[in-house]
Amino acid sequence: MKLQQGTMCAIFAVLHMASRPKEQIPASEIAETYGVSQHHLAKVLRTLSLAGIVESTRGAGGGCSFIGDARKITLYDIIKLFETGWFAGDSNKPRGQSDEAGELYRVMGEVDRHTAATLQSVTLQTILNNARRTARRRENGVADGRMIVAE
Repeated sequence: MKLQQGTMCAIFAVLHMASRPKEQIPASEIAETYGVSQHHLAKVLRTLSLAGIVESTRGAGGGCSFIGDARKITLYDIIKLFETGWFAGDSNKPRGQSDEAGELYRVMGEVDRHTAATLQSVTLQTILNNARRTARRRENGVADGRMIVAE
């Protein structure tokens, strides 16, 4: 699946902030961490703010903070803010199509439905928990069930 740069930026920014709840994180930190321009990030943060997922505070000590519920917000919730027409389903079928084209549209609609269902089942908290678990394994010298051997 290929997502637009703004969508990926939004997901990274939200995860970054959700991993440090109740903290004001400077937008410059997020931009630098993920290699995006502050101007582009500002547009993304505005969309996320309008959706009630993050809020920003201006001035000294200001920044952005996550205000959503990481146990309820899913990847789908964020993606649908930035990807238009992505899960259009069968409504985009052209008229007068061949049987083969009709079958292709049916199959692609099914793929979209499965993708949407998967994205709706993955919460931000799930990703944060998995990332923490991976970090603990790395700290303990284990990665993917295998011991890490220093070279």
